[in-house]
Amino acid sequence: MKKFTYLDGAALVVWLLPAVYLFFIYSSLPALVPMHYGINGKVDRFGSKSEFLFFQWIMMGAPALVYLLLKFLPFFDPKKQVKYGESTFQKLAFGLVIFLTALNIVIIFATVHRGFQVGKLLFPIIGLLFAFMGNIMNSIKPNYYAGIRTPWTLESEDNWRATHRLAGKIWFTGGIILTLLMLFLPPKAGTIFFTSCVLIMALIPVVYSFVYFKKHQTDQNL
Repeated sequence: MKKFTYLDGAALVVWLLPAVYLFFIYSSLPALVPMHYGINGKVDRFGSKSEFLFFQWIMMGAPALVYLLLKFLPFFDPKKQVKYGESTFQKLAFGLVIFLTALNIVIIFATVHRGFQVGKLLFPIIGLLFAFMGNIMNSIKPNYYAGIRTPWTLESEDNWRATHRLAGKIWFTGGIILTLLMLFLPPKAGTIFFTSCVLIMALIPVVYSFVYFKKHQTDQNL
């Protein structure tokens, strides 16, 4: 059985912050609260306070589930490879709790302050998440659960290392650029730009892993 660590305690405190914030402001919420935002950053659907509360259960359940899954990942790994990079998974788990919690706090804040442009902070926070992921990407050992898990990276450790080295550089640099640009771009243009960049950042490592596989397969056949 895994012991409760200081990192677990820190993650628990961070995870509870949205609940504490919501507890203090819940009574001041109007009967109808924003539930969805359009591409222009404006509210396009309202819902009841009870619906918003149910949504908060989901928003708080996601980081808790992710953290516990990554913490106990070695127990689920059939090849026992995760234990060799366990410290990296612990950092990843804690980082995801911080970023998902920050996203949730922004959503609650935007619910209370209706004139607030939620995308102005949501997208920069997600950009920082990509930068964080890029920073630790090169430390992730081959596994079935996290990282660029293509048939070609899972087949070859060399492919895995090369792909994650490239992905780390792209995600870190792209995340910083997205964070800065999204603070200034208008909502509609920012949403389109952000979505396009994320797709490119996700596709490049996948394509690279295939190209790497084909190149080294050809080299081995010579």
